[in-house]
Amino acid sequence: MADPRSQKQRMLAGDLYIADDSELQADARAAAEWMVRYNAALADPAEREALLRAMFASVGRGVTIRPPFHCDYGYNIAVGDGVFLNFGCVILDVVRVAVGAMTQIGPGVQILTADHPRDPDQRRQMLELGRPVTIGANVWIGGGAIILPGVTIGDDAIIGAGSVVTRDVPAGATVVGNPARVRATGAI
Repeated sequence: MADPRSQKQRMLAGDLYIADDSELQADARAAAEWMVRYNAALADPAEREALLRAMFASVGRGVTIRPPFHCDYGYNIAVGDGVFLNFGCVILDVVRVAVGAMTQIGPGVQILTADHPRDPDQRRQMLELGRPVTIGANVWIGGGAIILPGVTIGDDAIIGAGSVVTRDVPAGATVVGNPARVRATGAI
């Protein structure tokens, strides 16, 4: 029996879906138009906040996201109070991305939920899937870090600049490198 769900419903569930589906393409165009407005809203924090609230799943108080900022859809992103994203961050949000309160994210960080099947036949069919990313409260992510699909980062963790986070990070841990590994307390 064929799956009766739309490609968008499959995507949001984290199941295999086809990204060039017309409904998803319309959502991606709406996000692209939103990014043009957001990234052009120079020096007007109230306008930027209103734009974030219009697009994201949820936005806490005192959130700062410096442009340019890029995302797939926006509606799968939830950020807590006091979250800060520096210039040039990218969030591929085919499924939920949650960022906890007071988390600071450096310039050029990539948070990726989009994944691809390991089976080459499925990839030839242009199938994709998503795995959610959860970032705890009071996390510091250094510039240029990459957070891969399905990763959870615990509260108070530190991710060193340029690190590639391939696995979950425990609360309070400091991780560095490619792939990111736990370092001794205080070392970056």
